[in-house]
Amino acid sequence: MSDAATPEEAPRRFVHHQFDAAALARARDARRVSVCIPARNEAATIGPIVHAVLASLTAAGGGVDLVDEVLVIDDGSDDGTGAIAAAEGARVIEAEAPAGGKGQAMAVALREAQGDVLAFVDGDVTNFAPHFVSGLLGPLLGDERVTLVKGYYQRPLHGAPDGGGRVTELMARPVIDLLFPALVGIEQPLAGETAGPRWVFEKCGLADGYAVELALLVDVAAHFGVGSIAQVDLGVRVHRNRPLDELRPQATDILRAALARAGVVAAD
Repeated sequence: MSDAATPEEAPRRFVHHQFDAAALARARDARRVSVCIPARNEAATIGPIVHAVLASLTAAGGGVDLVDEVLVIDDGSDDGTGAIAAAEGARVIEAEAPAGGKGQAMAVALREAQGDVLAFVDGDVTNFAPHFVSGLLGPLLGDERVTLVKGYYQRPLHGAPDGGGRVTELMARPVIDLLFPALVGIEQPLAGETAGPRWVFEKCGLADGYAVELALLVDVAAHFGVGSIAQVDLGVRVHRNRPLDELRPQATDILRAALARAGVVAAD
């Protein structure tokens, strides 16, 4: 695909049940697929996630032949996350700088993964199901014009059906509204469920820390046009919600990356 940005279009939308895993396995041809999971202290959830992917979406695990490997980047865990993932069959890589940040862990995954197509999923999802992966892969394997896929979903909070995604609503969306209005149609700009061809991640790079998701979205749109981005409704996503005071570093990283891409220099 050319580096030239295409005319701005609305990102295309899909629903996960549009994509059958067996059909995708046939459509991928010779392309290798890696599922990458950056994880820090996710002992309670990492095992079922790895098991679900390997059992349902790999030939070796008895499922369809859609995924070639599950790669877990253990980012400084002290609760046995890496050992649990390895016991379930994942290939586990230690992050170079333990607890260095999500973006750094994703960069390790990009370097170490064997796939031509990479699907990133978060390691703290409590209701994970294989469609989180097959849904992300669907637009990529069916249309070579797609450069990035973002998942979106309903996000419960403390028992209420909605209310999750506080950093999204209070930081990411206002930043997009003001600085990158072509991206206002992206439902979950900070979604950890994202996928793309290896060459796209290598071309755009992966920002450090919590800024990685927004920075990647902005950079892909700048290089290839908003119309090359696809979104997939993954249903409901339940995960560990952090206390409010732990969200400030995430918001700061996001704002700094957004300002840099808008040509504004932020104080260190």
